[in-house]
Amino acid sequence: MMSFMEAAETSDKSELVERVEASLGNIRPYLETDGGDVRILGINDDMVVSLELLGACGTCPMSAMTLKAGIEEAIIRAVPEIKAVKAVNLTSPDAPNTQLPNNMT
Repeated sequence: MMSFMEAAETSDKSELVERVEASLGNIRPYLETDGGDVRILGINDDMVVSLELLGACGTCPMSAMTLKAGIEEAIIRAVPEIKAVKAVNLTSPDAPNTQLPNNMT
């Protein structure tokens, strides 16, 4: 059985996830234009959001820049409690499987 404190923390995290999802709604159209998207995996106790980059974002050599300059900035602006954003599948620019979206080649 969940304690009152655990229930409150779960409720707080759910509310944070909803707010983060809403902030992503503002930049998602830009990601989708390039064939990409992003999915929230969770928020840890240090207030770090873990994301999965989907579609073209998962293999794009510019994904690190998109993550920091676009996604993280949008999330932290909308949800100041969040301290950082990380992607579990960030692509290195020199990785052999990197690929620019079709509209950028």
